[in-house]
Amino acid sequence: MTELPKTLEDAIAQAQAATQAALADGYTRLQIDLLFPELKIMPVAKEFLPIFGEYGEKLKVFFADAGAAGLARRDWGDISFKIQDIGTGRAASIQSKVQPEDELFFFVSPTSVEVPQLEKICESMGDRPYIMLNPRLEDAGTVGIGYTARQTRKRFLDTIEPCYYLRPIFEEAAVFRCYPGMWEVWIENNGDYEKITELPKKPSGDEIDLILAKGQPAETGESVAAIPGKKPSMFRSLQRFMRALRN
Repeated sequence: MTELPKTLEDAIAQAQAATQAALADGYTRLQIDLLFPELKIMPVAKEFLPIFGEYGEKLKVFFADAGAAGLARRDWGDISFKIQDIGTGRAASIQSKVQPEDELFFFVSPTSVEVPQLEKICESMGDRPYIMLNPRLEDAGTVGIGYTARQTRKRFLDTIEPCYYLRPIFEEAAVFRCYPGMWEVWIENNGDYEKITELPKKPSGDEIDLILAKGQPAETGESVAAIPGKKPSMFRSLQRFMRALRN
């Protein structure tokens, strides 16, 4: 059983192992979420580069914009792979971003603004694998909420497998998934974190409320012990959880 990580370094190591396992099992569209406030994504992204070392110059790393791509080129020093920005260019520029010799693609924190261009880039990759680190693709104000948005989610966003997910939801709880495991909810108990339920798919906000407030997982129907005194609030401080990860 995979334990909830105690440090950010532990979380990155778990995410690396989960990504490699999913790739080995044939998944080609993967997502990693380390959803901590104020997380500096550039150094975290750099920590993942060693697991792609075998690809060498056949790896391509994408950032949301030219500024972030330029910072990576400057700060990451001597590298063998290529760094690109997703941008908002025309079809011709999309073709130039994906070359026949590219074998693996790593997207660093793309946003909903880039979804149209991002989807076209991913389409041009064919069956070649890609990994997205901390994507922010589900902004309804940008992607939309009508028919077109539903089609985008069905056609593109919902096809991406979340191989690693860690998000604190209250100051003493977290939602966790590490491939090939199930989705899990953990809470603090006397200084340690313990798993209170497993789910076959990512729980919604309402389902998390039910699990924490009533001790009843909505998907599996399995009973778990109620959590005395837990009153869900999405505005609780996350500082205790963050301090634990940073120690």
